[in-house]
Amino acid sequence: MENNTQTIATVDNAIELGLLAEEFELIKQAMGRTPNFTELSIYSVMWSEHCSYKNSIKWLKTLPKDGPHMLVKAGEENAGLVDIGDGVGCVFKIESHNHPSALEPYQGAATGVGGINRDIFTMGARPIAQLNSLRFGDITKDRTKWLVKGVVKGIGDYGNAFGIPIIGGEVMFDKSYNTNPLVNAFSAGILEGKMISATSAGVGNPVYIVGSATGKDGIAGAAFASKDITAESSEDLPAVQVGDPFQEKLLLEATLELAKTDAVVGMQDMGAAGITCSSCEMSAAGDNVGMDIDLSKVPTRQEDMKDWEILLSESQERMLVVIEKGKEAIVEGIFDKWDLHAAKIGVVTEGGMINYSMHGKVVASVPAESLVLGGGAPIYDREYKEPAYFQEFKKFNIDDVPEPEDLKEVAMKLLAHPNIASKRWVYEQYDSMVGTKTMSTNRPSDAGISNIKGSNRALAMTVDCNSRYVNADPEIGTQIAVSEAARNIVVSGGVPSAITNCLNFGNPYNPESYWQFVGAIKGMSAACLKFKTPVTGGNVSFYNQTVIDGVEVPVFPTPTIGMIGVIEDKSKIMTLDFKSKGDLIFILGESKNDISSSEYLVSFHGIEASPAPYFDLDKEAELQETVKGLIQNRLINAAHDCADGGLFITLTEMGMPSHLGFDIVSDAEVREDAFLFGEAQSRVVVTINEDQEDDFIEYMMKQSVPYTLLGHVTKGKMCVDDEHFGFVNEIKDIYDHALENALND
Repeated sequence: MENNTQTIATVDNAIELGLLAEEFELIKQAMGRTPNFTELSIYSVMWSEHCSYKNSIKWLKTLPKDGPHMLVKAGEENAGLVDIGDGVGCVFKIESHNHPSALEPYQGAATGVGGINRDIFTMGARPIAQLNSLRFGDITKDRTKWLVKGVVKGIGDYGNAFGIPIIGGEVMFDKSYNTNPLVNAFSAGILEGKMISATSAGVGNPVYIVGSATGKDGIAGAAFASKDITAESSEDLPAVQVGDPFQEKLLLEATLELAKTDAVVGMQDMGAAGITCSSCEMSAAGDNVGMDIDLSKVPTRQEDMKDWEILLSESQERMLVVIEKGKEAIVEGIFDKWDLHAAKIGVVTEGGMINYSMHGKVVASVPAESLVLGGGAPIYDREYKEPAYFQEFKKFNIDDVPEPEDLKEVAMKLLAHPNIASKRWVYEQYDSMVGTKTMSTNRPSDAGISNIKGSNRALAMTVDCNSRYVNADPEIGTQIAVSEAARNIVVSGGVPSAITNCLNFGNPYNPESYWQFVGAIKGMSAACLKFKTPVTGGNVSFYNQTVIDGVEVPVFPTPTIGMIGVIEDKSKIMTLDFKSKGDLIFILGESKNDISSSEYLVSFHGIEASPAPYFDLDKEAELQETVKGLIQNRLINAAHDCADGGLFITLTEMGMPSHLGFDIVSDAEVREDAFLFGEAQSRVVVTINEDQEDDFIEYMMKQSVPYTLLGHVTKGKMCVDDEHFGFVNEIKDIYDHALENALND
């Protein structure tokens, strides 16, 4: 090969590519010389926040990573892996596709779905279920409606065509997301054979690129995801990838077929930074190995693609695979059968250098270790400080808020609010029944439930975060997010196992935004330790903000929690729906005189400044253990977490599936608006039939968790303190169509 004759890079080039001047000096030190432009481009994406976690890794390392079910810890592979019994593992992960979705919602969301599923099957696991967590701005704005419709259609079209059911999720609207929507995609898969590692090994082993051809879509997407959304962001459209779910389906089947052979040494999805990231990370994960990569051998969609375009392309549905030398025919035969590219583009070398060439000329030569997280990539200890609003929020006093005379009016407004109302318009665009594993579509539970064939077990999963709580108090709000995820799994009959997270925040260089991030990490650690749910990995997404009149306006801090749990006995899956007229309704946990950060306080009274709702982590853990015992002993016939919208919404949601109502009495020691619409945590509503009553009472008398008889299930009428709030059938119509009506206004 001839020596590289490319243009030498300058510090101005580095700054233009999103690097700091001091980082340019670090690159020169790592290389022992000044990089050329292509090499600098490699560093710009690998040292971007999206790839290197340079502003977050210090705090991420403090999260708990050990647990009773852990098989692969955070950062070791493309996704987390936990043991769910019977020789079966669960691979799962959540990631963001926020910035692409802000510019091109359909492709941004679609490729987010494709990317997270590739993280699962590149490890040899078959995806079985997907969830998503979505945040949008003011629903009355035309741009918000455009974003919602594009994102939902992108998720639905890609997921439905790919053939993996979407079995749950969440959608929230708040003006803080007007410019920056959040699109967080979760996938879980079952691993029954050997795991494929994202590690290179074996000097002389061939390196293949498999799957689709490489195009100019998605170039520098990782760097784009590491900067603000501005009025000029539309110029970054080439950084938005384009997905093809049918190609992904072929790639899934070819990859899993290849995984069953003995030909694979290591494999990695080409996500952020494409060939650059996969070749560097796989090499750095190995033992003093590098690669020689010939970019001219990469199958491309466009003619005359430049070397840096091929290197940095984030075209979808591609993998990098290291194969045992002599077994090339195996991989080529499998991918030819599935009508996919399988091109030998390089070889594993000794010494840790990655050499990229084009038409016989070396265009870049970089030390792999210097590019990756935990290697030479910079790690920063950012300044953080408490924002002034935090103490202002604490000054909130419930006594300053007048209690409405007409609580029925409040109930109707909440039921029609897009944050509370049914997300039916969204989930009806998703195929939840493709395949044969979904168990929670016709039997509603607080968590999505997927069958594990050949076993008496099932897998429960959920995504949760009330970002308003986190904004009010990052530490407590994130404890609540983890706790609610665990609670949703517990009330569905499961035992929480582990979490993945998607950490969506503003600019890490803004001390107040970074304070929110640090608080969230502390809260997550405390809650995960309490529930023995280690963090298996995830994603950090900073720069979710816009600049308005020179002022940074970040989104609500949103540490989305994706949690899985195991249901040991499928016959004990617990659903949330009322079963029969006359069943007794109990609430477990304490009613509090608290309306802080509730949807009621914000949307009805217009008060945004209040602390997080009442929460006690120890009491939460006691509640969950009590609910586990009730379900295991078959002492209840329905259970539902009391969360957004408060008790009235919880009861209404329990009644609607079977068109049953309720007749309850409020707590005289608590304001009635707080009793019905407050969002104090650590509460679960359960129902029992008369045959269970004695055993239920006997069991609860031995517990430390308070329990209160609220009333009973009715044929369809909804009453509170003898006041008629309506009939379930009437309310269900409002609840089911409110979101659709708002989007079409």
